Amino acid sequence: MRATILALRVATFAVVLGASTAWAQDAAALREEIARLRAELETVQQRYDERLEALEARIEALSGASVAPVANGPAGPTAQVPAGAAGAGGPSGALPVYGASAAGSKIFNPDIAVIGDFLGAAGTNAAEPAPALEMHESEVSLQAIVDPYARADMFLSFGEEGVELEEGYLTFPAVTGGLLVKVGKQRSAFGKVNTLHTHVLPWADRPLVTGNLLGGDEGISDAGVSVARLLPNPWFFLEATGQVYRGQAGDVFGGSQRSDLSYAGHLRGYYDVSDDANVDLGFSYARGHNASGVVDDVDIGRFTTNLFGADATVRWRPLQRSIYRSFVGRSELVWSRRDQPGGLQRAFGFFVSGDYQFARRWFAGLRYDRSARADDAALTDTGQSLLLTYWPSEFSQIRGQYRRTAYGDAEVANELLFQFLFAIGAHGAHPF
Repeated sequence: MRATILALRVATFAVVLGASTAWAQDAAALREEIARLRAELETVQQRYDERLEALEARIEALSGASVAPVANGPAGPTAQVPAGAAGAGGPSGALPVYGASAAGSKIFNPDIAVIGDFLGAAGTNAAEPAPALEMHESEVSLQAIVDPYARADMFLSFGEEGVELEEGYLTFPAVTGGLLVKVGKQRSAFGKVNTLHTHVLPWADRPLVTGNLLGGDEGISDAGVSVARLLPNPWFFLEATGQVYRGQAGDVFGGSQRSDLSYAGHLRGYYDVSDDANVDLGFSYARGHNASGVVDDVDIGRFTTNLFGADATVRWRPLQRSIYRSFVGRSELVWSRRDQPGGLQRAFGFFVSGDYQFARRWFAGLRYDRSARADDAALTDTGQSLLLTYWPSEFSQIRGQYRRTAYGDAEVANELLFQFLFAIGAHGAHPF
């Protein structure tokens, strides 16, 4: 019995001794693995630190922000910008560091766009002949945020006769009292068509009332100050605009003295009739001195022009078929009261148009014009137009327009106009 117990003890001791030896071997292997992993981790950390230092040095070289400290003096100043400046510091106010050259150039350069307007004409028009082919207008726009308080917009018009500033103004959107203030040369907020650049028009030309009563392609455009404000109410969008100009706007206004300023006002109301349709109504007024009192540089009297206008726009765009079907109806009425040496001229003009989208890229349109002339209300011109427009993309248009015009003092003109429009670059949205 004792021998059996002794044998069991010897066997147990041998098993334990063997297990201990195996455990010792495993522990040694584990310690070696830990040491190896620790060495690899240190190597990776060293490489990471080296690459981080190299990247920081490269960023400092690209940004040029590092300033060497002055001996025995404070460190050099850090560039700062106003807090919240869009594209130049953001909410923090510190000038950001950009590693990409494209991002850096975006900060210090405005959005630049070029729009081309190529126009051709066939047929006869003895009253207002136009070239068979012409680069009617090329517009270059420069637009950018100046700082948190202002935005700048510049539009240069390149024509075959030269270059001119079509518009150039500063906009201050955060003026006390909810006012929107613009300062510079700008199109007057008289009606709808006068505010639109040529390439935004739904036609290849402008309506007769624009040419006869509002100064043609340039329209009422002058250097001045514009102040607009929303008028809150529970029913619809309502905006009032008041403007003061230098008093020099083509054939419409032409003051002979510094004090001969011109004035304009516009009241606009907008209402959503349904999810698919809306109505836009406006009433306008403008007043200024005209140039009929100056003959051969001699001031023979002071005469004024008063303009009254009403405009209406109806839009329909079904939500479920918005890329295939839409309709826009436009109308504008203008009354002119022009004092001149021969007496007061009371002229009236209007146009009515409709543009229907019948396919994804195709639009068809109609327009009827009728307008007397501002300086001779006894002469009235009428016109009708048929249009077909194709949009290859949102950056180009191809348009054909048949135009028939019966002038008050010339033969009837029948013409076929065709237009090619294209845009490159970042061009901001125009007023809705």
